[in-house]
Amino acid sequence: MFENRTDAGGRLGDRLVEEGVDADVVLAIPRGGLPVGRAVADRLGAPLDVVVASKLGAPHNPELAIGAVAGDVSVWLNDDLVEHLGVRSSYVEDAREKEAEAARRKVEQYRGGEALPDLAGERVVLVDDGLATGATAIACLRQIRKADAARTVLAVPVAPADAAEGLRDEADEVVCLETPARFGAVGAYYRDFSQVSDAEALEYLDRE
Repeated sequence: MFENRTDAGGRLGDRLVEEGVDADVVLAIPRGGLPVGRAVADRLGAPLDVVVASKLGAPHNPELAIGAVAGDVSVWLNDDLVEHLGVRSSYVEDAREKEAEAARRKVEQYRGGEALPDLAGERVVLVDDGLATGATAIACLRQIRKADAARTVLAVPVAPADAAEGLRDEADEVVCLETPARFGAVGAYYRDFSQVSDAEALEYLDRE
């Protein structure tokens, strides 16, 4: 159980140091990833920036991600889940357009319109406050790979074991502090999982 996102980030940063992970930049997924990412970046002595993705929620269950749209508006879909749920292509297209616009707004708000910093040849640590399906992380990791990063490490405090394992094909390394056998929701592993506002999230980026 983590006290809050800052506590989780501190513990995650310690694990990364123990495992000898070096970073040229830490990228956090807003908004909840920013407090975690700030603590990780401080521990690794690396600058903090953001990478954006907006998840595509399933019909009648918006918390279940069937895919995600990245900040560069590229799309990743969980085709197996889409087929299993019988999601219509018209729904997917409507959701894609909606979330692409949401991703563009986030990029404008957090990065002034540029989807990513220059990552060519950089060692990148991607951080979020936890994973459920991993859809947003996949969209972000593929965006980072397209930017020619030299090495990418995905670091999260908590995730289902199968989701963490599935992401090993997307990153050079996956570091996860807790992989509970019976995973509920990410917030269940935090004593304080209150929502992070955009204003709060931006403050984590501004802090030296």
